[in-house]
Order: sequence, then C-alpha cells, then structure tokens
Amino acid sequence: MIIKKVEFIKSAVKPSHYPEYNFSEIAFAGRSNVGKSSLINTLIQRKDMVKTSSKPGCTQLINFFLINENLSFVDLPGYGYAKVSKKIRSQWQPMVNLYLSNRQNLLGLILLIDIRRDPEKEEFDMMDWLQAHEIPYLVILTKSDKLSKTKQQKRLSSICSQMNRGKNNVIVFSAKTKKGRDTIIEEIENLMGGYDE
Repeated sequence: MIIKKVEFIKSAVKPSHYPEYNFSEIAFAGRSNVGKSSLINTLIQRKDMVKTSSKPGCTQLINFFLINENLSFVDLPGYGYAKVSKKIRSQWQPMVNLYLSNRQNLLGLILLIDIRRDPEKEEFDMMDWLQAHEIPYLVILTKSDKLSKTKQQKRLSSICSQMNRGKNNVIVFSAKTKKGRDTIIEEIENLMGGYDE
C-alpha cells in the first residue's frame, strides 16, 4: 500500500460525532506518551499531520484521518498517566470503550507498548477484550532506537513471553529510524484483504 493522500477528517467524543462513511478503520491505542502520533506520522510519511507532544495526554479526543480515500486511521486517547485533570482522564476510558464496542467500521487495532516498559494491566485488559470480541490486533513495540540491538532483542523476548505471543506476532518499531514501518503497512494491507494501489 502506497499512501498517496492523507486528510484529517474530524475529532470526536461520542458516537453521534463519528464520521459517517463506509470506510474501514484501523485504531491506534496505547499508554499516554507511547508514541501513537509519531507512529501514525511515520506510516503516512507526514511530519506533523498528527500532533505530537513530549507531554503525556496530548491526544484528548478520538481523531479520524482518511487514507487514500478508502481507509481511516483512528488515533485514540492514551491511557494511564497523563498530566491532565482526573476528571478529563476519567472521561477518556469510557470514550475509548464506547468507540471499540460500537464502531462497526473497526477493522483492527494497533496496540503500542514502549519497548522499555513491561506490559501492564491495561494492555492485558485490552488484549483480552479484543480477543473476546474477535477484533484482530497488532502489537507494536515503540521507541526501539532508545536501546541497543542486543537490548531490543532481550526486551522483545521478555515482552513476548509475558504476553504469550510469538516474536513474529510483535513488531519492533522506531519513528526515528522508521524500523518496522514497512512490516506494519504490510500487516494493515493483510487486514484489508491485500488491497494495493
């Protein structure tokens, strides 16, 4: 899949705000500051289409982006620690749950985990929920450029063991070096049924 055209559609809080179209959606989920925006920008090869911030909690709405006029990327608010009020944080989880539970367009989800951190309850809860609802998902280990190649392999083995997943079912990624980008694009193509243009 060659990404030729990218368009920001809208931000939403609840189902009545979601875009009305028939395009399949790939959602991106992960802990605050895990690098969701950087991953999406790397996939679409745009530097600042999705706003990035060093401050956790930058994404506070569900953001929809149209890709090649036939697919949508959906950037979900991060969970876990964020430098925002408890009131705002408490609104995010229901917002994300509502989207995942009700969105018929959802084709699959990309779950991001910082390669330097062990998966926690939120990640395991997310995977259990996705498996129970038969929603395909990819696990991406972000920020791999922060570690040496040897440490990357050690962390990959450790995280795969904790999550009970094979190494070929987890992609090591770096927004800085673009490592893993092509593999992620291929996996999205597979979810779409091999679409190519």
